[in-house]
Amino acid sequence: MSLLLKGILIGLLFGVPVGAVGAMTVQRTWEHGIKAGLLTGMGSSIADCIYAAIGAFGLTMVSDFLLEYQTAIHLAGGTIVLFMGIRLLFRKGEAAKIPAVSGRVRMFLSSFLIGITNPAAILTFLFAFSWFGIAGGSTSENGWLVVLGVFIGTYLWWGGLTAAVALARKKKRTDNLQKMNRIFGAVLSLFGIFVFIRAIPT
Repeated sequence: MSLLLKGILIGLLFGVPVGAVGAMTVQRTWEHGIKAGLLTGMGSSIADCIYAAIGAFGLTMVSDFLLEYQTAIHLAGGTIVLFMGIRLLFRKGEAAKIPAVSGRVRMFLSSFLIGITNPAAILTFLFAFSWFGIAGGSTSENGWLVVLGVFIGTYLWWGGLTAAVALARKKKRTDNLQKMNRIFGAVLSLFGIFVFIRAIPT
C-alpha cells in the first residue's frame, strides 16, 4: 500500500469522530450553504495536517512542548467553542450576513483554531502511523506524501458531510433557522463545557 493511500485512510479514520468542528460545519452549511461548510472543514483539515507533519517528521521538540502545555491549549480551544455556542444560542432568527472575504476568513480561522488547540492529536497520529507501519522521522518526500494523504482523507470526510447536509437542506424548510441555531449553539456550548470539566484535576 502506498504512503499516499495510507495517509488518506488515516485522514478518513481521523475525520470521522465529529466534535465541535463537525457541529460548526453542519450549522454553517445549513445556514449559509455548501461553501461555508467546505471552508469550515478546510480549517480543521489544515490543523490536522500540521499535527500529522509533526508526527511524520518526528519533530519531538515541538510535540513535547505542545503536549506539556496541552491543558492550557485545550482550555483556549474550549473557550472559543463555548463563546461560539453562546453566540448561536442568542442569535436572532435571520441568517447572519457574511462579507465576501472577511466572513470566509473567519469561518476558516475559527475551525482551524479549534482544530489546532488539540495537541493530543499528535499522539493519535503517531498511533495511526505505527498501525500502518509508517515510521516517524520520515524522509521529506515520504513525509509529505503522508501529510498530503491525511489532508485528502480528512477533506473527503468534510466534503461528504457538507454535501449530505446541503442535500438535506434542500429538502427541509429553512424558516426555522433560530431553532436550528439554538440546537447547534447548545451542542457547541456543551462541547466547550466538557473541555473545562476534563481540565479539572482529579
